[in-house]
Amino acid sequence: MITMRAVGKAAFCGAAVARGVYEGARRRRTSAAAWERTNHAGRTVHLHAGPAAAAGTALALAAVPGPAPRARAAGALAVLAAAACGAYDDFAGAGDPRRGFRAHLGALRQGDLTSGAVKLIGIGAAACAAGAVVKERPLDKALAAVVIAGSAHLVNLLDVRPGRAAGAVLVLAAPGLARRASAPVAAAPMAAAAALIADDVAERTMLGDTGAHALGAGLGLAVVAGNGRTGLALHAAALVAAALAMDARNHLCE
Repeated sequence: MITMRAVGKAAFCGAAVARGVYEGARRRRTSAAAWERTNHAGRTVHLHAGPAAAAGTALALAAVPGPAPRARAAGALAVLAAAACGAYDDFAGAGDPRRGFRAHLGALRQGDLTSGAVKLIGIGAAACAAGAVVKERPLDKALAAVVIAGSAHLVNLLDVRPGRAAGAVLVLAAPGLARRASAPVAAAPMAAAAALIADDVAERTMLGDTGAHALGAGLGLAVVAGNGRTGLALHAAALVAAALAMDARNHLCE
């Protein structure tokens, strides 16, 4: 019963906040052009779903009963940090054709600190901080960091078509609802994604790096909450493999 109430509270908070922030941002006219992007089909959409997804996920994680207060705070801060790093890339990196670890780290070796490199470093640091709080043993802390950062990266990689990233979060986080420890945590990004996916699919908005990284970090936190060392190791290995495969694919397409 406690778990059901916690899941319901997280879901309500995540959906209500995400939708409220989205509608408020959509009605604002200030600096509208800065929030507009051209999507894969050549249509102009706005980025308002990004901060909405971040706010809904973070506040739901902060408010959900069940996890220890320090773990809730660490989770919410990790989501907000991932969103902030994504927002920096959305705006400072607009128009930069470089994609993937190889391109950004290669530029960094040449003394060029790209917005993508800032994002990778920032999200990695936030994931390490969150992992250090939510797990006890050093190896588990490290694995948790890989899962949180890797999940954020994976969801961002999937954000190439309307609804794909939000839909992936709904599917990938759903198994977490079946576990007592992770159910309230999984409900947070799922609710935020569910509140925004219709507008995403209708091509009125997009998550951008801001929203994709925030939802992905929330997904990673749910995985961390519901798994021990073996599960964390398996998820970490899968996420690293996916990141390397996608990076190699991007390099071949250049």
